[in-house]
Amino acid sequence: MTSLRSLLTTEKPDSPVPHLDRITPAASMPGGEVDVHGSHLEPHGDRIPRASIGDISAPIILTRPTRATIRVPEGTISGDLILHRNGADSNPLPLRVAVPMAENLHPVSNPAVDADGNVYATVSGSRGQAVPVSIFQIQRDFQIRPFVRELLNATGLSFAPDGYLYASSRAEGTVYRISPEGAVSTYAEGMGIATGIAFDRDGNLYVGDRSGTIFKIAQGEAPGISGEIFVYATLEPSIAAYHLAFNDAGILFVTGPTTSSSQSIHAIDRDGNTTVFFRGLGRAQGMAFDVDDNLYVAASLHGQRGIVRIDRHHQATLAVSGNDLVGLAFLEDGCAALATRSALYHVALDIEGRKLF
Repeated sequence: MTSLRSLLTTEKPDSPVPHLDRITPAASMPGGEVDVHGSHLEPHGDRIPRASIGDISAPIILTRPTRATIRVPEGTISGDLILHRNGADSNPLPLRVAVPMAENLHPVSNPAVDADGNVYATVSGSRGQAVPVSIFQIQRDFQIRPFVRELLNATGLSFAPDGYLYASSRAEGTVYRISPEGAVSTYAEGMGIATGIAFDRDGNLYVGDRSGTIFKIAQGEAPGISGEIFVYATLEPSIAAYHLAFNDAGILFVTGPTTSSSQSIHAIDRDGNTTVFFRGLGRAQGMAFDVDDNLYVAASLHGQRGIVRIDRHHQATLAVSGNDLVGLAFLEDGCAALATRSALYHVALDIEGRKLF
């Protein structure tokens, strides 16, 4: 008769414990995939390793001796990722997982954040579609409330130095000025198919058109009154200037999603001269800068979708894994709001965003 002790002592000596070194990227949306790097991660005999994130079992998509690809299940929250093999557990490594802030939205660009940390996102709708609520406010405690009604196809959002929210309407070619109480007034018209918008630190507004034109609206003599409007720069007509963002040096960055797997990010200097900052992304969309001038963009990198970080040396890495992302905005305490086509998510990244003004 075999004793319990003999069963315990017959564990195969050639089955080393898996060891984890790092996770790339270190953050994910639910449904995203991350790579775990380490040693002894492959199957042993007929036993396939298992993975868990906190209390949630996570499917392993690919496993090799030094790398395993793991999908983050829906409903997962931030926690320790552990690989289990032959009854042995690896060391834990923390994985940050985004959690929903607000659902039943339709953002098509970056969310916007006011000085109090409230986040604003659109229900944009298809072109010409009227929706009951155009812009929602998501408060710091994740409470959501209607903010603007009956603004047709709200597209780009940006706060101005005066604390007012500005929104473009791609259906009307109009930019609207919105007070902290949600009152809407017309700021500028005739912007073509107005999409991306961004303010520079002098209070001038830049508006992207889907035919590749960037308009500059000079700051007027009084808040809420636009000054001179002129063409600031032109890109190829096939490039929809859908997303705009300034870096700390006052360079304007532009993306417009296409079906190309080798899409470019364009940089426009203060004189309106255009260059290619980076090439090689898939469907690049909303952008934001951190305080160190690293650029973060919702895009695909080497076939993997998420938030891509591009440093000042033009080196690109995936910062957050996840599908359907259209934009982001940095919050206080190193967190970020991530926008998908239907919702906003919140994730801690330990990244300090660039101060807009």
